Amino acid sequence: MAEPGFWDKQEKARDTIREANRIKAWVEPWTELRRRADDLGAMAELLEEESDAELLAEWERSLEALTTGVEALELKTMLQGEDDHLEAIVTIHPGAGGTESQDWAEMLMRMYTRWAERHDFEVDILDIQPGEEAGIKSVTLEIKGESAYGYLKAEAGVHRLVRISPFDAQSRRHTSFASVFVYPLVDDSIEIDIDEGDLRIDTYRASGAGGQHVNKTDSAVRITHEPTGIVVACQQERSQFKNKATAMKMLRAALYQHALEAREKEREVLEATKTEIAWGQQIRSYVFQPYTMVNDHRTELKVGDVHRVMDGDLDPFIEAYLKQFGAASAA
Repeated sequence: MAEPGFWDKQEKARDTIREANRIKAWVEPWTELRRRADDLGAMAELLEEESDAELLAEWERSLEALTTGVEALELKTMLQGEDDHLEAIVTIHPGAGGTESQDWAEMLMRMYTRWAERHDFEVDILDIQPGEEAGIKSVTLEIKGESAYGYLKAEAGVHRLVRISPFDAQSRRHTSFASVFVYPLVDDSIEIDIDEGDLRIDTYRASGAGGQHVNKTDSAVRITHEPTGIVVACQQERSQFKNKATAMKMLRAALYQHALEAREKEREVLEATKTEIAWGQQIRSYVFQPYTMVNDHRTELKVGDVHRVMDGDLDPFIEAYLKQFGAASAA
């Protein structure tokens, strides 16, 4: 970077800096863990020479923190996919069932938002369609953070809820479904050719919760890519121009994911580990009644504290998925 003329080609320079920062994000945590391990070794030698209850307590705390750090870095090493370092776009759609499923979709939106907050990731709502009575008809989230896609790809599929319905006057148990789609947020270094003639662009008036209009103009934008049938929409901004730009970004991500899926089918790579995104093909069940349990049907991981999971504690499921996915890749 210090070489003369490095900034003459700014796009190439930015790519180099991005790559350098990505390498640094791997090297620095490893260097820090190695230093802390050396410190623990020195403390252990002191403890062998003389008994010190306070030093022992500090050593135990440091060992626990080091173990947590090593586990986090180990999880990160599982993100070896071509796009795993990218940020993510998450789209949630309720299944059949009206208000029940729409409420479940909103619960999932909160769960992923809480997960992102736990990891200091930024969440932007790109598009949301409120339900008539409660919940949402659909939502698209942009989750910004290093490797957000690498982690959240574990969440793509159908999610099943079993609970006593708060909308049922007879308090009967209901089963609801919602689908989660996860796309890598394509950066500027990846070229996706989009023919303007393949697009149908519709504008409409943005609406908020309760049917209240965000503004009085047709600022919301919906783009349909007719060859693939992919539809994206954005009503985040008051400006139609900004909404169109964001919708095009969403479309690029969806088309890139579509191309990846087509390529994977052609190569028949990891076919046995794929879960079809279709009703009745759920990847995970969240049971509130008659017992509490979250069961991932791919990894068979079960967690009894469903409320903790709904509050964003998804890491055990993501880790189990990545371990299984990595093992399948190596086989």
